[in-house]
Amino acid sequence: SPGPTSLPKRTIVEEDMMSSFCLFIDDFMIGHIKKCTETEARTKTEDTNWNISKEEIYGFIAISYARGVLAKGQSVKHIWSKKWGPPFFKTIMSRDRYTEILKFIRFDMKSTRSERLKSDKFALFSTIWDRFIENCKSCYKPSGNITIDEQLFPTKARYPFTQYIASKPDKFGVKFWLAVDAESNYLLNGFPYLGKDNHRPADQSLSEHVVLKL
Repeated sequence: SPGPTSLPKRTIVEEDMMSSFCLFIDDFMIGHIKKCTETEARTKTEDTNWNISKEEIYGFIAISYARGVLAKGQSVKHIWSKKWGPPFFKTIMSRDRYTEILKFIRFDMKSTRSERLKSDKFALFSTIWDRFIENCKSCYKPSGNITIDEQLFPTKARYPFTQYIASKPDKFGVKFWLAVDAESNYLLNGFPYLGKDNHRPADQSLSEHVVLKL
């Protein structure tokens, strides 16, 4: 029957949201981000002792999510304001530490990036994304009603595959093709649209290719 697999059933602890969160953003992903971020920071600052804890990475993620919910469009200076800023942010880390992490946060190793980009346009983030999708698959058995559609994730970053879609609320972003359980809205699979796919057969339409890939 559709629903959670045995993994979340035996792992999630009632009233402990982190036990659920860590099924999707797991220790491997946090460790990978830690390694990539420390390498970047030590290279840029020439400080071989620069480090970031896994707890700080979790805190950074929490603040970044909360910014989107509570303070979208507001500056970091305003968010940490003693007078106007929500107290939530200050309880996790200082403004200076957050901006420092924001400056150095990385999701891949720059030393091998150029080689990986030859075969993977999404190389800057694919390790994290692929792991996330694997975790999604391992935690849920879908129903027979699955829908596939596109979703634009807004970004101000300039990537070769950044798209402009006038019909979307946020006009610029990275488009993803997503497979979702229509009954629960659970994400089952997905991949970014990175432009022309040279692996797609010439006689295969884009829609057919997306469905078969998902």
